[in-house]
Amino acid sequence: MKRRIIYFLPVLFAIGFASCVSKKQLLDAQMQARSLQNDSALMASKIADQQAAINKLQADLNAATQQYAQLNNEANNKQGQLNNLQQNLQAQQKRLQDLQNLLDQQRNKAAELRNKMKAALVGFNDSDLTITQKNGKVYISLSEKFLFPSGSAVVNDSGKIALGKLANVLTTNQDISVDIEGHTDSIPIRGKFEDNWALSTARAASVVRILVNTYKVDPTKVIASGHAWYDPVDTNSTPEGRARNRRTEIILSPNLDELYKLLEQ
Repeated sequence: MKRRIIYFLPVLFAIGFASCVSKKQLLDAQMQARSLQNDSALMASKIADQQAAINKLQADLNAATQQYAQLNNEANNKQGQLNNLQQNLQAQQKRLQDLQNLLDQQRNKAAELRNKMKAALVGFNDSDLTITQKNGKVYISLSEKFLFPSGSAVVNDSGKIALGKLANVLTTNQDISVDIEGHTDSIPIRGKFEDNWALSTARAASVVRILVNTYKVDPTKVIASGHAWYDPVDTNSTPEGRARNRRTEIILSPNLDELYKLLEQ
């Protein structure tokens, strides 16, 4: 009996040892599995974080792409507007240059006309007849005593001679418009005419009739008007000033049709 027990002890020891080894391996395997699970969870969390970061970067990239496209469209629109502005500016500059050229031509024509009138009317007293140029027009001012007797609208002989010389220039320059203006002083008129309006208008009409009927100036180019004493060139409080105000002005204007057409564009 004792011998049998001795025989079974190694067998039991072997079985127990094997059982201990198996449990240890199981525990080790379980621990390793848990470690792998933890590592897998940590890796999944990192992957999720990386995916979130990627998604955010993609969203930022999409937003930046849209913003770039919008800015590019705005830049193109601004460039188109700038091109239109530049074209308009160039057109305006050309129009201004054309206008300046026409104004220069007008001044040159007026200067040429003034020189012709001075040559035609040379020899007359400067106190009776003056020729000036302003605003692209030529102004010929004739004193009352040079053209008319006091209170009369009948042109005297010296005045007719001057008007004839002036008409010679007008008939050879058909593109000139002629305004005849009658002016008086502020002293009320007595006699044939009702007032200074009537006298100034009658004197302007008399000059027109001589130019048109006697010297054949184109009647469509001539206008007569009376201003009475409301457009003085000097004071009406002195005899000298009133004498200067009693005058007939012949205003010559070069043709401005091209200038007006350009202004209307």
